[in-house]
Amino acid sequence: MAEKQFKVIAETGIHARPATLLVQTASKFDSDINLEYKGKKVNLKSIMGVMSLGVGQGADITISAEGSDADDALKSLEETMKKEGLAK
Repeated sequence: MAEKQFKVIAETGIHARPATLLVQTASKFDSDINLEYKGKKVNLKSIMGVMSLGVGQGADITISAEGSDADDALKSLEETMKKEGLAK
C-alpha cells in the first residue's frame, strides 16, 4: 500500500472541476485508490464521494493506493494536483 499526504492550496479547494480531474486520473489505474479527509475515506474513482467531503483550502488530505500499480497511481495523482495548483 502506498500513501501520500497533501495540503490543499487552491483557493476553491477541491470543487467540481479539479475533483473530476482527480477522478479521471485515478480511474486510469487498477489499484484501489482512496482519499481521506477529517477521518472520512472515500473512493477517489467516485466523483460523488470526492465532492461529498467538501475539501477546502488549507485542508490536509491523504491519498492512498493499494494494488499492482499503486505507486504509479500516486505519482500520477501527485503530478495532477501540482499541475492544477491544488496541493503541495
